[in-house]
Amino acid sequence: MQYNDIIRKLQKLSDPKAVAGMARYGINPNNTYGVSIPNLRSIAKEIGTDHELALELWGSGIHEACILAGMIADPDMTTERLVDAWVKDFDSWDVCDQCCMNLFENTKFAYSKAIEWSASDKEYMKRAGFVMMARLAVSDKKARDEKFLEFLGIIKKEAGDSRNYVQKAVNWALRQIGKRNAELNRKAIEAAEEIQKMSMRSAKWIASDALRELKSEEVQARLKGK
Repeated sequence: MQYNDIIRKLQKLSDPKAVAGMARYGINPNNTYGVSIPNLRSIAKEIGTDHELALELWGSGIHEACILAGMIADPDMTTERLVDAWVKDFDSWDVCDQCCMNLFENTKFAYSKAIEWSASDKEYMKRAGFVMMARLAVSDKKARDEKFLEFLGIIKKEAGDSRNYVQKAVNWALRQIGKRNAELNRKAIEAAEEIQKMSMRSAKWIASDALRELKSEEVQARLKGK
């Protein structure tokens, strides 16, 4: 499938009502067609991996084309320079999250970028750092606990960031790390209890929401059953 064919397909699937709905959920409506994620996944499956096409799609600046780019790009051909360039272009939380879970977390520098981006003062770049932590806690089954203990230290440090899309990602990372195994659950609960003592409203929300899930009967039973 060629670039122009894909753009025409996206235009054909466009839905102005969906764009309006996306805007209500904080998704940037500019240059957006309103194509659903399932439709984008279907197109990506049809294309397969095509790194050069992914670069073209990203260059279009079209919201859905950028998400699709992350779905079809080749992680082995993806360089640090490329992910740094893309993350600087993020202008919506869904593009951020989709790129992290479809491409960035599968690169060999995923952990280092999670740490690097988490220190950024740019909202979506910082969000990307914590989304990466959350995703790696779920997808990297073989990683040692030490990697996630380092993330917990960063989470405690950054829990005072009051920006909506940052604090939600910090909370997500804390919860996913704490659900990985019993030991990390204990450490994540300890971290959340420390965060809860901070004076910032964002920190208190991050901690209380995480503790509610991490201490729940459902999570505790699942971890004990492992």
